[in-house]
Amino acid sequence: MQTEPKVCFYLGANSPGGFYSLYDELLRPEEARSIYILKGGPGCGKSSLMRRVGAAMEEHGLDVEYIVCSGDPDSLDAVVIPALKTALVDGTAPHVVEPKYPGLVEEYVNLGACYDREGLQGVRDGLMGCMKGYKGCYQRAYRCLTAAAQIGEDVRALLLTPAVEAKMAKRARGILSREIKKGDGEAGRAVRRFLGAVTWKGALCNFETVEALCRRVYELSDPYGMAHPMLSQLAAGALAAGHDAILCPSPLYPDRLEHLLLPGLSLAFVTGTPALPWPKRPYRRIRVDAMADAELLHRSRARLKFSRKVSAALVDEAVDSLAQAKAMHDELEKLYNPHVDFGRVYEKAEEIISSLTAQM
Repeated sequence: MQTEPKVCFYLGANSPGGFYSLYDELLRPEEARSIYILKGGPGCGKSSLMRRVGAAMEEHGLDVEYIVCSGDPDSLDAVVIPALKTALVDGTAPHVVEPKYPGLVEEYVNLGACYDREGLQGVRDGLMGCMKGYKGCYQRAYRCLTAAAQIGEDVRALLLTPAVEAKMAKRARGILSREIKKGDGEAGRAVRRFLGAVTWKGALCNFETVEALCRRVYELSDPYGMAHPMLSQLAAGALAAGHDAILCPSPLYPDRLEHLLLPGLSLAFVTGTPALPWPKRPYRRIRVDAMADAELLHRSRARLKFSRKVSAALVDEAVDSLAQAKAMHDELEKLYNPHVDFGRVYEKAEEIISSLTAQM
């Protein structure tokens, strides 16, 4: 039996500037009923607890948004249950989350209490050894991503001329007039989520999330990273017309849009690249590269080929460093796991589930 695609985003990105966090946009505390902030070190069951709570909410027929870890896409950093205005989040570094309305909205969950401290003394030397070199792997990854982003910026500066931006603006206006009906109420609300991330498994994008939220998908075919102005205009038009939007920045350029989702209209605008093309037949395909000056593209062919090759190699080097960090973290968890009382972890999960089901 085929399962429905899950809604999965990232709230953190391995970016040229280091770890880029959107965790302050997880759930507005002013509107939330409950935010559980999980505290505890490696291997203490934070992701397992969140999976159990998320699965239970799905069994009760509720939609669940899963926030995936950019360090390890097989692990969770948060779950959001929109209907209950509730979230659970890993509040440890690098995505530290602190309460704004402690006791009223946010509640700490101390999973560190599930460690067997006496048992951990027996693996003390191994634990401390695993900690060494971990941060260095991430620092090297960030340096490689910085270099890759600078090469990409060079290409974008070459091709994204005022004439190209004018073509994009005209195309965006046409799409808005055709697809976005103006409302009579207030402007729509925007939330930011990363749809993709550079991880130890490579550069990934959760296209399944797009399928789960939107039936109609415009693919913006964009090998040179030029689509941001068009996406920005589409987002502004949709919000002005009263439609809520999910703005998805680029992990390499967090100040620029890479994707735009309008779930209320079941409409998405997804950037497709040679490395990460949209995997299905799109509702419409727009070739952003075709808007560039043909003569300029021809003259710059060798330069563009070189840039693409070097940038890809630098991202691969970043991925390799992230994989080394992941291997160290796995060793750390192997040492911790035997000394964690998972019975207590799951008891806490059941307490949270019981509390949430009582609110339905």
